[in-house]
Amino acid sequence: MRTMRDRCAWKGAQTHESLARFLREESDEVLEAIDEGTATGSWDHLREELGDLLLQIYFHAAIAESAGAFTMDDVIAGLTEKMLRRNPHVFGPEAESGREFTLEEIEELWQAAKAAERANPQR
Repeated sequence: MRTMRDRCAWKGAQTHESLARFLREESDEVLEAIDEGTATGSWDHLREELGDLLLQIYFHAAIAESAGAFTMDDVIAGLTEKMLRRNPHVFGPEAESGREFTLEEIEELWQAAKAAERANPQR
């Protein structure tokens, strides 16, 4: 994406704001592809649309990196940290017990982690 922004005037001129409509369009296309895949059992369209959505994510991360705000690595690290916090039944001490959690318990753990994040927004 850095190379494309350097070598393509259109891509280099884009901002978060100018790309927002494309992010929405790609998200809508992913949802349509999910419906299509569910109806037909073919997931090729979803694979393609997820790639297009991922491109939008990379695009926004590249813009942020150019502005000195954050990098794609920062996005991935933040997501990894969040998944570790929000899934103690998979990654925390609870996982070591070998205990099977119910869907309701998993939802409670997820909501508790989100509440803790809201109470401690530095994360």
